[in-house]
Amino acid sequence: MKHLRVRLTIILLVLVVPTACGSQDLGQTQTEGARDSAIAESPLPGAGGVRGALSAADSAEARRAIQDSILATPDP
Repeated sequence: MKHLRVRLTIILLVLVVPTACGSQDLGQTQTEGARDSAIAESPLPGAGGVRGALSAADSAEARRAIQDSILATPDP
């Protein structure tokens, strides 16, 4: 029974502490795109994956813009 109580206490702490400590506004108003770009240019592990994801998103947005312009062209 004592082991169960210890396990439940640890689980509770793991769930409650991050919630209590998270999401503090420190006056930083960086956009998500700017934050992603900064991560992509950093030497952090996984930065190459972020860079690739940003490139893929940019390519998809360019294709979407071309398709929108084709759809917006009036028929003769």
